[in-house]
Amino acid sequence: MSTSTYAVTNPATGEKLAEYPAIQDAALAEAISRATEAHARWSTTSIAERVQAIHRVAALHRERRDRLAEIATREMGKPLEQSLGEVDFSADIYDYYADHAEAFLADDPIEPANPGTAFVRKASLGPLLGIMPWNFPYYQVARFAGPNLIIGNTILLKPALQCPESAQQIEDIMAEAGVIDGAYVSVLATHEQIESVVADPRVRGVSLTGSARAGAAVAALAGQHVKKVVLELGGSDPFILLSTDDLDATVEAAVAARLDNNGQSCNGAKRFLIVDDLYDEFLRRFVAALSDVHAQNPAVAPDIALGPLSSLSAAELLSDQVQRALDQGATAVLGGPEHRGAYFDPTVLTGVTPQNDAYREEFFGPVAQVYRVSDEDEAVQIANDTEYGLGSYLFTTDRAQALRVADRIDAGMVYINEVGADSAELSFGGVKGSGNGRELGSLGIQEFVNKKLIRSGDADLLS
Repeated sequence: MSTSTYAVTNPATGEKLAEYPAIQDAALAEAISRATEAHARWSTTSIAERVQAIHRVAALHRERRDRLAEIATREMGKPLEQSLGEVDFSADIYDYYADHAEAFLADDPIEPANPGTAFVRKASLGPLLGIMPWNFPYYQVARFAGPNLIIGNTILLKPALQCPESAQQIEDIMAEAGVIDGAYVSVLATHEQIESVVADPRVRGVSLTGSARAGAAVAALAGQHVKKVVLELGGSDPFILLSTDDLDATVEAAVAARLDNNGQSCNGAKRFLIVDDLYDEFLRRFVAALSDVHAQNPAVAPDIALGPLSSLSAAELLSDQVQRALDQGATAVLGGPEHRGAYFDPTVLTGVTPQNDAYREEFFGPVAQVYRVSDEDEAVQIANDTEYGLGSYLFTTDRAQALRVADRIDAGMVYINEVGADSAELSFGGVKGSGNGRELGSLGIQEFVNKKLIRSGDADLLS
């Protein structure tokens, strides 16, 4: 196929800056062969050699952070300071897995019931396919590629259609860092071509971050071929406020949780569930704070609070969601469906009921839904009344309540009295419609591993 499906279009200006043709079928087959052949060599290098290469990957991210950040901002529109932060976080992830490689890959001894010796040894699986989104073009790759390259797996990486240049930068860094040829390959493949990659018996697993529809399709295909899949499919994370001793700080956290990455974070707070006695004052201050924020061109300043959405089509989709919410009875106490190209100002909706489409949808942009709840029970009921179960945020001054509510929230992550606290050592992932599997932390390196039992009846043979 030679159709130019990959393109960099600056959402701040609408200008198409570059086009890239999709990979030819023959070249894609060659990429799979390269990854397969590279696995035989990469997986048998010493852990120390792989660690050295991945540490160098981290160092090159830091050395080139300005250039990498500029590319991400141009591809998807996030403020430059946030792009720089993403590059730094990505470097931290590579370093984290390199730093802990020996501990994570150490044998797990087992005390056998019968005489002898037993342990579990962690081995690589082979080539893996990563299907990446556009909202975090470096971070998403790091949390998939970092641990798996350390294990000895090799990577076929399909970037988002609008992120070919950041993908090329990562591939160049991997090569320069000493990751052997074929162990990390970026493939600008079409959706139809990706089906053939998933079906290829040499590819041993798939990780996808994207829409529920894409995740379901990939999981179904992988299931037909008996392959492990890790899915991160978005969320509609609740922000629950039950008590606070600093409402201004809580509102500041709420604003940050909704506007991060231009409101285009899977685990961004999207539904704000506020206990009755704090609702009116929270809403007043929340709206006041958001009303001071306007979507701007990232070229204006590196630290603007809000840039454009990733594309004109993203803004049109969000506008349609807001309009339908209003048509079905919600109230916009700030903003509305209007947008200027890809620029969408903060919007706050109240009066959303279970009969409104908005109650079930994920709003991928700077739109917040605010709900009044009578108590902890109602907050938990609304928080869990969604097909998603990625992250959640809980604000309370009551320690017993914090642990009790955290246990009751049906999600993969609960952050208490803080936002923006993601870190390389903390696992990331969800339940229900938000997907399955975990990335980051000690759990993230266990997903695509052959946990091989080695057992000997001779206690001295393997000692």
